[in-house]
Amino acid sequence: MNIKLNNVGKRFERNWVFRNLNHEFTEGNRYVVLGQNGSGKSTLLKVVSGNVVQSEGTLEYSSAGKKIEVENVFRQLAIAAPYLDVPEEYSLPEVITFHKTFKPFEDNLTEKEVIDIMELSHTKEKNYKHFSSGMKQRVKLGLAILSKTSLLLLDEPSTALDAKSILWYQNLITDFGKDKTIIVFSNNKEEEFGFCKERIQLESKN
Repeated sequence: MNIKLNNVGKRFERNWVFRNLNHEFTEGNRYVVLGQNGSGKSTLLKVVSGNVVQSEGTLEYSSAGKKIEVENVFRQLAIAAPYLDVPEEYSLPEVITFHKTFKPFEDNLTEKEVIDIMELSHTKEKNYKHFSSGMKQRVKLGLAILSKTSLLLLDEPSTALDAKSILWYQNLITDFGKDKTIIVFSNNKEEEFGFCKERIQLESKN
């Protein structure tokens, strides 16, 4: 998916989070949006994904030369972020089945294959609410990266991950991120975005 930002800005009441953003994210490439806490990274993710409407400027979406209306962008994107909710009372197989009703998986992966790729087969009988923070982040990353979508948005993906899990995340991007437009939102943790070719810096307004 291609995404073009034209003088995009977002404010809450009288406070501008960011203004005058101009950038084009082109199909199949990888980007990182860098900034400290409060710089507007998560807000920009929500604007780019169509979940939040910008206060000024325009966004244009297209794929293979065809325009995509903003209300249809969700069909072609997957998001992983620490603040996204997963049904707490579901077991891991139930979480995966629930997710699959909205987004199919790459290569028609089965439930068992998804669990094996997440390296969480030992936890499949537990409810999600009993997972550690690192295990929960693995689930969120696995669901997003393994989804068959053209756009992948990752907000601080190494949150709660230990060194082994960070390597798992990097390998997952290598194996399943080849044809996706990937945008990582990071506060300068190199392990999150070492695969990205272009960097965009957001400056904090605080």
